Amino acid sequence: MTSATSATAGVTGTTTVTSRPARAARRARGALVTAVSLAVLLGLVVVGLTAGEVRVPLPDVLDALLGRATGGSAVVVLQWRLPRVLLAVLLGAALGLSGALFQVVTRNPLGSPDILGFTTGASTGALLVMLGGLSGGAAGAGTGGSGGAVAPASMAATTGGALVGGLATAVLIWLLLVRAGARGPRLVLVGIGTTALLNAVNVLLVTRADERAALRAALWGAGSLNGVAAAWVAPTALAVGVLGVAVVVLARSARVYELGDELSAALGVDTGRFALAAMAVGVALVAVATAVAGPIAFVALAAPQIARRVWRTGTVPFAATALTGAVLLLASDVVAQRLLAPTILPTGLVTICLGGAYLAWALTRHRR
Repeated sequence: MTSATSATAGVTGTTTVTSRPARAARRARGALVTAVSLAVLLGLVVVGLTAGEVRVPLPDVLDALLGRATGGSAVVVLQWRLPRVLLAVLLGAALGLSGALFQVVTRNPLGSPDILGFTTGASTGALLVMLGGLSGGAAGAGTGGSGGAVAPASMAATTGGALVGGLATAVLIWLLLVRAGARGPRLVLVGIGTTALLNAVNVLLVTRADERAALRAALWGAGSLNGVAAAWVAPTALAVGVLGVAVVVLARSARVYELGDELSAALGVDTGRFALAAMAVGVALVAVATAVAGPIAFVALAAPQIARRVWRTGTVPFAATALTGAVLLLASDVVAQRLLAPTILPTGLVTICLGGAYLAWALTRHRR
């Protein structure tokens, strides 16, 4: 204990003495990067509200948002585009925070819920509810009817199914690693194997369903914001907000946890309890995002790493990660809508392409 305390004091003292000017520069850089990221997010919001098959000028968008517009422009902005934009921001932030929590817990940059199987497990739970007739509705029955979102009446049951599926996946992975330990490449390999297994289960569930339900489930499984319901913006915001507060509570312990088990124990952090709480919050964030938009890959993986590199922080910056996730998902959704217009691609397809390119670049850079 004495050596650990001395090491902690030494680290703290060194940081205080040597990094005071550097901290000021880092703080200024962080403020600049945050301002630029917010400007990019605002620009994407403007594009999401104005661009489309029916173009709405920015003054008309502002009138609609302020309640001064009626008729077609108000319907397009308030009922069709604004819910999609808001949900992209909320779910992007949720996925980013989930990825950050899992990467902190596993101390592995590949420790994101989509790599480890939690996103796929949440999808399995949601599919069991949707195809089992327990949700009170079908996928893709929301506003717009284009498939991809869960009907508002079924969202609570689908979210519950996704949460149970994600937690069951966590238990399965823990059982597979309880003897060998959940550190390093072993955890990633077990997660990849679990993901493959659960993907097979999901395909089996879809193929055994009737044709109409299978089509809707397949569209939902691609990960899309098509047909989202405006009624679910408020519940989603509430769920993400509550879970975001939980992340704030865990943030200090997360910074200590990244120092290692020995220093964490010396500084009074119960690593086992923290890991359990962080994984539970991370699974809940993935479950909410999966229930609303289906499984969307790579945002949870890339957002924490991009935030760490751009903000140049030693630990995962949670607020910056949430902002990065929101920008990534909203940008992907804008690309999905406009790349092959009037055909609208699934948002998850765009995130897979962008995430695959990012992962290849990151692995190449790491090797060099």
